[in-house]
Amino acid sequence: MRRSTLAEMGAGVSLPGFRVESGGVSRLQPGEISHARGPHTHADPEVFLILSGAGKVHINGNISLFSGGDVLIVEPGEDHHLEAVSEVVTTWLHLEPA
Repeated sequence: MRRSTLAEMGAGVSLPGFRVESGGVSRLQPGEISHARGPHTHADPEVFLILSGAGKVHINGNISLFSGGDVLIVEPGEDHHLEAVSEVVTTWLHLEPA
């Protein structure tokens, strides 16, 4: 996983060689996890733009903290879950090769 912030991204979030395939907005309540328990992976990157709140991102069993303004880029094949500590609002983008 790569972590950055919207402020650090400047002109926008971009991953050369990929385009958005699908996406949406999700809201997680405190204690809620973004995906059902068990492995959750994708063949292409997924980007989470954390709009508000704070939580933990679980990547291949490792845990890191996130908060509003963070950009999380989940690499292909990484098992990932978001866990809300406070109410979290995020946009998620599934990418595909351009």
